[in-house]
Amino acid sequence: MIRDQLLASLRAAIGAAGLPDPGDVALEVPRERAHGDFAANVALQLARAASRKPREIAEAIAAELVRAEVPHLERVEIAGPGFLNFHLRPTWLHEVLREVVTAGAAYGTATVLDGQRINLEFVSSNPTGPIHAGGGRWVAVGDAIANLLASQGAAVHREYYLNDAGNQLVTLRESLAARYHGRELPADGYQGTYVTEIADTLRAEHGDDLDDAALCELGVQRIVAWIQRDLARIGVHFDTWFSERTLHERGDVDEVLDTLRAKGLIDVRWGDKAEADIEWLRTTDLGDSRDRALRNTATGTTTYLCNDLAYHRDKLARGFTHLIDIWGADHQGQVKSLQAGVQALTGLVGEPEIVLGQFVKLFDIDPNTGEKIELKMSKRAGTFVSLADVLDRVDGDVTRMTFLLQSIDTKQTFDLAIVTAQSMENPVYYVQMAHARIASIGRKATEAGIERAPLDAVDLGCLTEEHELELLRMLARYPEVLADAAQSRAPHRVAHWVHDFASAFHAFYGACRVLDAEPPLLQARLWLIHACQLGLANALAILGVNAPESMARLDEVDGIDS
Repeated sequence: MIRDQLLASLRAAIGAAGLPDPGDVALEVPRERAHGDFAANVALQLARAASRKPREIAEAIAAELVRAEVPHLERVEIAGPGFLNFHLRPTWLHEVLREVVTAGAAYGTATVLDGQRINLEFVSSNPTGPIHAGGGRWVAVGDAIANLLASQGAAVHREYYLNDAGNQLVTLRESLAARYHGRELPADGYQGTYVTEIADTLRAEHGDDLDDAALCELGVQRIVAWIQRDLARIGVHFDTWFSERTLHERGDVDEVLDTLRAKGLIDVRWGDKAEADIEWLRTTDLGDSRDRALRNTATGTTTYLCNDLAYHRDKLARGFTHLIDIWGADHQGQVKSLQAGVQALTGLVGEPEIVLGQFVKLFDIDPNTGEKIELKMSKRAGTFVSLADVLDRVDGDVTRMTFLLQSIDTKQTFDLAIVTAQSMENPVYYVQMAHARIASIGRKATEAGIERAPLDAVDLGCLTEEHELELLRMLARYPEVLADAAQSRAPHRVAHWVHDFASAFHAFYGACRVLDAEPPLLQARLWLIHACQLGLANALAILGVNAPESMARLDEVDGIDS
């Protein structure tokens, strides 16, 4: 890669100029094209150690770089107090094209996480009803993070944690029983029509003979099936569906308590709210703001934290080297508690890694007034919009891409009126149209009897137009974008690259003819769009979004051949 070559040449020039080792040297891509292809501030870094002015140091380094005749380097400019701006010949971008074609579907991937077995838990919606629309954000982001980590060499295990124990299941059981037997719904019961639907279906299948426990068990099975169906519609597969109830049945929760007691990390003190003695984990010894309750000694009831400790210890026992959970921002206060508890159990610091996500506001057009309204979501009140409701109107690709356009740590607005529009104003449609246009050019070339010549026989030096070079620059940046997004758990950065790349391709498409070009340029552009297709498809695959070969309105939008 050109960045590695430049860094090596820069280090060699520093040594040849008799300058001290600067330690880490970074190359940045300038915001303005006039400042070159890459820039370095190493001269400023060295000023104190070398006891020289930064600009003098920069001049010495630049002279050595010129003397070394670095491949693809056209000139080095010194800007400001001593910044080095590297201007490269277009030949370096032609090498990028070859790299993309050679790597194919693997372009951009790396091996920095080879050997890591990562357990990624996400979604994990309670099995008390279908996934609501806002939960689609966790679905999309979690799956994309898994793809990102895998792109860097990790073995990623997707896990769904079924909270099928605790008070929420008691409430579901009471709600189902009320609908099943025709009784009044409890004051805090689940009021959604889906509860009535399940109760009516089970009565039709089993008559009136089901007891409340069997009723709840069958109801949960039905809800889990709905969740799995909706996840399949959006293209997400989980390797494991882990039942919380298993932890209690196997005695895992009791083992956690026994272990912590044996380590002397549990105190028994009166709990005012529980009006009973509580077993407290001394998480303040491990950096938490206060100690955390684990168990009510009067009832034997364990807390969410206690159960979560058993669950995460189980994950580590299965051989995973790193754990990542995606939680809602409303659970931020529980992060340190869980990490402290895991440290108390295992000695591991910082496990699990928690990615916190903000929630989604869903908007639509009121059919009666034509005004935009916010759709309120409450599973308990039965007013929520389910993910299935969204997928009935918007396909999985659009849903995923829309959720991925923003960082998960920001609040998001999901506007159904916009995402259902089949126009270039729709960011998802805009991106997929770019890939479809590339495929369309390829089909038209085949229909015209035009074949791509072998790449080694093609003169890529014909690619000198700024639109062509910008596409190649963006392809060159893609591996770095991918690595950064994986390290930061930030798939929105790939989504932004995809959108910007689609924009660059649409600009190229409008300005540069392909099939009408003279033979040498025609061949070079055929290889250029092939590389663009590979890069765009690779990035869309990371996001879990399809790269369509055609779109229904392509001819209507274009109206011209390319």
